[in-house]
Amino acid sequence: AGSYEFQAQPMGVPGGSVVPPVQNQPTVDGTIWMPIPPSIPNCPPGLEYLTQQIDQVLIHQQLELLEILTGFEVNNKYELKNALGQRVYFAAEDTDCLTRNCCGSARPFTIRIIDNLGHEVIRLQRPLRCSACCCPCCLQELEVQAPPGRTIGYVVQNWHVCLPKFTIQDEKRTDILKITGPCIVCRCCEDVNFEVKSVDETCTVGKISKQWTGLVREMFTDTDNFGISFPMDLDVKMKAVMIGACFLIVSLSF
Repeated sequence: AGSYEFQAQPMGVPGGSVVPPVQNQPTVDGTIWMPIPPSIPNCPPGLEYLTQQIDQVLIHQQLELLEILTGFEVNNKYELKNALGQRVYFAAEDTDCLTRNCCGSARPFTIRIIDNLGHEVIRLQRPLRCSACCCPCCLQELEVQAPPGRTIGYVVQNWHVCLPKFTIQDEKRTDILKITGPCIVCRCCEDVNFEVKSVDETCTVGKISKQWTGLVREMFTDTDNFGISFPMDLDVKMKAVMIGACFLIVSLSF
């Protein structure tokens, strides 16, 4: 993947395009990037980060001061970290102002995920779809591309009378995993878990969790923390699609 015009910035560095450090060194705000892994045959460029014995990814939404002060919805930005706290990727939503503030949780979006060289390695695209559960013919869907322009999988919402359910598919639309959430998504004082299951839904293999961040932060901001766990030997492309599933769940439920 070539360099994309948006460069990941260390948090706390205002304005301009700042290329993040490529070594395992702290930035000005103390963030440490994961060391650049060697290239791997038959692995989409940039996804090598997900093959180094990684079975979980932590997603931290950045706090936007303008949104806190005005309530005006801005493009969301996220840090993706491994279990050691090293930043693996940086993600940024790309939608226009009218769409963000008029369509809310039903809005279409593009999320660009950038590695620590400033290259866009994963692109998530969500088209405009119906958000009503009573209309099962046009449910939500998210396409995952890695590198941008090459589809590696989909996250498809499944109709259910009371449960949030999704299917993870590969690029050929073959079902790979299922995701089932709680009947009532309660945000009060506890984590919210979406179970990742085998296709026949007999075995739980991972989860996507919305983590409780404390009363003050939950009440006065919409910044959230999420965790994704998956089998360590899961295909690297499906790990990337699981990241896409987390972002779709974030936009719909939180």
